[in-house]
Amino acid sequence: MSLPLSDGPVGGARPGRLGVGVLGAGRVGAVLGSALRSAGHAVVGASGVSEDSRERIATLLPGVENLEIPDVVERAELVLLAVPDDALADLVAGLAEVGAWQGGQIVAHTSGRYGTDVLAPAQSAGAIPLAIHPAMTFTGTSLDLARLIGCTFAVTAPGPVLPIGQALVVEIGGEPVVVDESARGLYHAALAHGANHLVVLVAQAAQALEAAGIDRPGRLLAPLLGAALDGATRSADVRDGVGPGAIAALTGPVSRGDVGTVATHLEVLGDLAARTGATDVPDSYMQLARGATRRALASHRIDEDAARTLLDVLGAPPQEKE
Repeated sequence: MSLPLSDGPVGGARPGRLGVGVLGAGRVGAVLGSALRSAGHAVVGASGVSEDSRERIATLLPGVENLEIPDVVERAELVLLAVPDDALADLVAGLAEVGAWQGGQIVAHTSGRYGTDVLAPAQSAGAIPLAIHPAMTFTGTSLDLARLIGCTFAVTAPGPVLPIGQALVVEIGGEPVVVDESARGLYHAALAHGANHLVVLVAQAAQALEAAGIDRPGRLLAPLLGAALDGATRSADVRDGVGPGAIAALTGPVSRGDVGTVATHLEVLGDLAARTGATDVPDSYMQLARGATRRALASHRIDEDAARTLLDVLGAPPQEKE
């Protein structure tokens, strides 16, 4: 199977119109399939087992048949693998065992964790491997289509076919960023740590506010956290001598070396944990406050004496205080 290339905005080439098959019509797969369709590609089949997946196919990919996985692969010039990380390797290998992959076929997965090594069984059959990960959360609805515009996508691929992955991202309005195969794990850990744990942090703060008698804690947190997040992400693009300068946006007692306030926080959060069983709240506070202390020291926001005193109050082990 040959895929036509024509002049385009990335690397001098862009894919021609492709028949796209979507394996995994979850929140990501159905949305990206819809975006590729809007860019002029034809979605020739999708695979979805759950009721939610079937509904997404009907809503986001109207008129597209819900097929068995081998049938989708057989029809497609571009196979989009949008399955859970832990299922990806077995799926690719299983399809290779039954001879499903075709020479010249583009096989692209959306996992942040993996590069293209996981696609080796398909590549051995002559397929073109791409790893394309959108750095955003998905609702699995049409709302996500607008959010793709300007979204950063991590693209990993062998050098000769890297422009194909970049061009696909540009076609749906994204911004491709090349991530080396060896860096995919760290890249994904950074995103998960930032996004997933931010959700946990907000939930913990909201629980504490509710316990303090605040109705609708989200309304109180939104402007505060929105401003903090905006400042931190803007500062993250500026080097401060010790790394990305996001810590420049840090405010609060740690940044001031205000040990008494930190000690009070630990006391009241400990009481909250005793009353509600939410032991993760003081644990998270202590861990993050230790990190804030070390970064505030490294960026000269506080001096060594203040940092050592803060770490004592925060129960840091001796090696962390050296």
